[in-house]
Order: sequence, then structure tokens, then C-alpha cells
Amino acid sequence: METKTAIITAAGKGIGAAIARELAASGYRVSLLSNSDGAVKLAKELGGIGMTGSVAEAADLTALVESTLRQFGRIDAVVNNTGHPPKGELLDISDADWHLGLDMLLLNVVRMARAVTPVFLKQGGGAIVNISTFSAFEPELSFPVSSALRSGLASFSKLYANRYAEFGIRINTVMPGFMDNYPVNDQNISKIPMKRYAKVQEVAKTVRFLLSDDAGYITGQSIRADGGLTRSI
Repeated sequence: METKTAIITAAGKGIGAAIARELAASGYRVSLLSNSDGAVKLAKELGGIGMTGSVAEAADLTALVESTLRQFGRIDAVVNNTGHPPKGELLDISDADWHLGLDMLLLNVVRMARAVTPVFLKQGGGAIVNISTFSAFEPELSFPVSSALRSGLASFSKLYANRYAEFGIRINTVMPGFMDNYPVNDQNISKIPMKRYAKVQEVAKTVRFLLSDDAGYITGQSIRADGGLTRSI
């Protein structure tokens, strides 16, 4: 059986690096992108491909896909992770920052889908997982750009799932709460029923499951991995 290959963006540190390690340990060949040299260093450690670039730049995403196909000959999975979009007082956020957020949080997924879907169709299937946030469904004024645009990401993912499910192509979104790669804040802890932040490895294992054949009948879903933080049904 052919060894599976996964692309992970924003993989130089934090949750992206944890996902890369989890998938590599599960037998995937990994192709990593980050806006620093973190992805290159981690790729050397994991025996994969590492590139420096931005998820907000269409050319960098295209180059990542092309490099992966040249070296590994296939793409089976994509994890669309990204950095932190601009924050600020709701009406003080500039148009430029809203446009940057659009590139970072929604168009990055759209552009990656354009690049990898023909590959998935040719291979007979594939899986995508987007890393989002709990505030996509329960908007937080602390994260206005993220909250607004990641709601759009959930809608796009559902549309993509409906369009390509019959071809064996799946897409799901993981919505973490607060994770342990951020400083602990007692006010945040008080909101979480589990009274702790998520370990990045816990979220990485959720991603691995959603990419696997064990999740073969799951698509178009937004999975909350937030310790019970969100209250809505």
C-alpha cells in the first residue's frame, strides 16, 4: 500500500508542529509550510519537505503543492492551519486588516482546495481538515476578525463537502478552545468546564482521526475540541 502524504500549513510551531509530529508518527510523509524557518527544521527532523512561505500568498500554497507532488508523487491529506489574524476594537480594524484576515482564514482554504482537488479526484479520494476556533460559532469581541471570517470558513467547508463527497473527498473543521501553547489565564480557565487548556497533542490526535479511514463517513462537520467551552447546541 502506498505511503500516505500530508500537507500541513503553519507547521513551524504550536498546533501545526504537533499535528506534523502526530501524522509522521502515524506513518504519513509530511510536507510543511511556515512563515519562518520552523517548518524547514521540523521537516528535516521528520524526513519530510519544509518550505518557508505564507498561507496568505496563493503562489506559496501552489509551490507547496507542486513541491509535494514532485517529491512524493501524491497528496492524501491537507491540514489548513494558519497564524493569528489582526485583532483590535471592532470598528477600529482597518480594511487592510480585514483583507489580510480574509487571505489568512478563508481564501487560504479556498486556494488550497483549488490546488489539491484535481489531485484528489485523480487519486480517487482525499481528506482535508481545517483548524479553526471555538469563536466561529460563539463570536468573541476579543477575536473579531477570526470570529467573523471563520464562520464563513465553516460555510465554505460545508459547501465543499456537499460538492465533492461523492468522489471520496472529505473536509472537516476542528474548532479548538484555548490550548497549552498559550499563556494560561485564570479568567479563561474559569470558563472551561474541564478547568484546563487543551494539550496541543490532544487536538493533533483529533485531526489524525478525521484524516483517517476510521472517519470515512464524516464530512462537512465542525468538531469542537474545546473542553466544553462553547455553550450552544
